[in-house]
Amino acid sequence: MYQFIRDVYKNNRGSWSRVLDVTCHYCKKHLFFYQKDGPGLLKRSYIDRIIDLRPKISKEFHCFHCNELLGIFQPYKKENNRPAFSWLVGALEYQIVPQIKLKGRI
Repeated sequence: MYQFIRDVYKNNRGSWSRVLDVTCHYCKKHLFFYQKDGPGLLKRSYIDRIIDLRPKISKEFHCFHCNELLGIFQPYKKENNRPAFSWLVGALEYQIVPQIKLKGRI
């Protein structure tokens, strides 16, 4: 079973998390699982919270399947330039998945 990352960032966002199955809006194919801390929409994804993928840090994030531009690399200044991807509006779809479903996938 996946063990949630517990650190200062998680505590700053309300100290609760969930795992998201993130897919491309255009081709509907799986991209990665992501640990989302706290409430709200997925506007950016921190590289250290991406579970089953270690993306190359480049200026743009493209879908692996359809090559559509989904986001850009933009370190988050409010958290000491923490590496993150900012997503284009409507480029991603995601659903909450139970931790038990990750057992065989990561």
